[in-house]
Amino acid sequence: MRYQNPNCALCPIKTSERICKIEEGKYPPFCPTVYHKEVKSASTEEYSDSVINEFARQSSIQESEAYGNKDKGYEYVKPIKPRIQEIIEFAGKMNYKRLGLLFCIGLHEEAQKVGKLLNSKGFDLISVICKVGRVPKEDIGINDDQKISIGKHESMCNPILQAMIVNKEQTDFNILLGLCVGHDSLVFKYAKAPCTVLAVKDRLLGHNPLAAIYNLHHYYRYLNDK
Repeated sequence: MRYQNPNCALCPIKTSERICKIEEGKYPPFCPTVYHKEVKSASTEEYSDSVINEFARQSSIQESEAYGNKDKGYEYVKPIKPRIQEIIEFAGKMNYKRLGLLFCIGLHEEAQKVGKLLNSKGFDLISVICKVGRVPKEDIGINDDQKISIGKHESMCNPILQAMIVNKEQTDFNILLGLCVGHDSLVFKYAKAPCTVLAVKDRLLGHNPLAAIYNLHHYYRYLNDK
């Protein structure tokens, strides 16, 4: 069969009948479970590292603990924990003591509440705002007409500096709160400690980007235009 690019998002097989769920499951011609077995073997070897294994193991335990009614069967399970609770619990499971909070200036009030909550749970918190360093946007080649406040000094978002600061402070685990598209990517690239996301930036939708996805055939149908 001719190779096709993996595309699980477009899998036509019923979820409960997929080969990634059951041994004798069905699969389409672009199924990576079937056609990337050598990569699967390589990934399995990575879990043999004790640190990676424990991280993955505790992640899976945290996933399971996020549901109730498990004793009644899968069709009855229900979510019982918000993400902030899961982050706190996971950090505890991993015995992390020093947490980094890398946040957007537009969510400084939310960051303050998160910071106080994490401190109340006994964590040593390092928080770094996106505008840290007061580096002018011109330093990365931004023209005046490309700024938000035209004709004025505008500090660039500085995710690399955010990452380097938490690296220097030797955080165990980093939490991203509301960083812009691309800026979050640079944190992932430069941060040495594992990172998770509490919330992403969506200026229009109150930081709930899935609202547009849920309404692709209604209020946001213009996104489907070619």
